[in-house]
Amino acid sequence: MKILITGASGMLGYNLWQVLFIEHEIYGLGKSDCPDFIKRDKWLQLDLTNPTETYQTVTNVNPELVIHAAALTNVDNCELNPEKAYLNNTLATRNVALACQRFDSAMLYISADYVFAGEKNTPYREDDMPNPINTYGKTKYNGEFYVRHLLNKFYIIRTAWLFGERKKNFVSAIVEQIKLAKQQTSKQVNEIRIVADQIGSPTYTKDLALAISDLIKKNLYGLYHLTNANSASHYQIAEEISNFLGYKNKILPISQIELNRPARRPQYSVLDNYNWRIQGFKHLRDWKEALQEYLLEV
Repeated sequence: MKILITGASGMLGYNLWQVLFIEHEIYGLGKSDCPDFIKRDKWLQLDLTNPTETYQTVTNVNPELVIHAAALTNVDNCELNPEKAYLNNTLATRNVALACQRFDSAMLYISADYVFAGEKNTPYREDDMPNPINTYGKTKYNGEFYVRHLLNKFYIIRTAWLFGERKKNFVSAIVEQIKLAKQQTSKQVNEIRIVADQIGSPTYTKDLALAISDLIKKNLYGLYHLTNANSASHYQIAEEISNFLGYKNKILPISQIELNRPARRPQYSVLDNYNWRIQGFKHLRDWKEALQEYLLEV
């Protein structure tokens, strides 16, 4: 299959490339120069916010499937720059969907847990009603709207709390804090403060890429929640990392309110991989097991 991946130099894009190039003809797309792991003749530079440029590029490649992983994912930056977020997360998705519509290409869109308000006490299923509480979540949900209404052949993958190679993420940030703290002598400096009242589904991009590879072989179009098994707070994740790295000082739990960040976060955005599970797909492993593998590689 000929597949075009947007955001191919990102965390998920990198793992998708690793997994899919063995069986498929893969093209990568982005704004920057060709990454070192991609063949130059398979790399396309493109601004997805330009509808004409997007249409022409997809026309030239003529893929059977477009995996749209490109997005602005910094939640606070999206809140501070809502028009930029809407342009890059919503209208760019529309541009890709329109190009797929013209050539009857399937589209796989990466969405997020932040489409939900976080007011439930049980994991969100695919049939729960989204109600985003920040700009990032709104722009991702608006992207879903365009995919649903413009295409017949589509996958929408809602995932959450991604960590992986090549790009900074919340796990790598905690690792850096702990490594720095281990070098300090002051007890006050050694203490690390991590949010404990936000619960989500940590997801290793390598596992997500493998799951996507399985899904596209079946042509079972539709909406899927796809994350590693079980849930955690950032504080619990930090404790796991601390134990793994042998950090002896305290990780201190704090509330979201203490950070005073521009964007609200859902307090509970755990995703139930219900559609995935009932169709007999293999469960993604526990996030703790995935985290340990990641920590061995960074």
